[in-house]
Amino acid sequence: MAEAKVQVRRIYEEPARGDGTRVLVDRIWPRGLTKAKAAHDEWCKEVAPSTELRKWYGHDPERFEEFGRRYQAELKEPERAGALAHLRELPKRRQVTLLTATRQPEISEAAVLAELLRG
Repeated sequence: MAEAKVQVRRIYEEPARGDGTRVLVDRIWPRGLTKAKAAHDEWCKEVAPSTELRKWYGHDPERFEEFGRRYQAELKEPERAGALAHLRELPKRRQVTLLTATRQPEISEAAVLAELLRG
C-alpha cells in the first residue's frame, strides 16, 4: 500500500489547495478563531491527548519522545481508539491535513498522529 497522504499544519495558516480533508485534532478550540475562519472539515477532539498528558508535556521539546509514547498508550483507550480508527480511514480516499493550534506543530499530537497514519 502507498504511504498515506497525511500532513500537519497550524489551523491559523491559510488553507492550501492540496490540503484535502482538514481535521482539527486539538481538544480545545483554537483561541481567537471563529469556526467559519478555521476552514476545517471536521473537529476530531476525541483523539486529542488527555488534559493531564497535555499539561505534563507543555510542548517541551525534550519531553516530545516520552510524550509520543504516553500519547500512543492513551490512543488505545476505547474513545480515542475509535477516533483514531476513523482518522485512519480518511487518507485512503484523499489527502488529509491534521490541524493544530500549537506554535510548533512538528512536536505536537498532530505530528504523532501523522506518523501513526502514515505507518
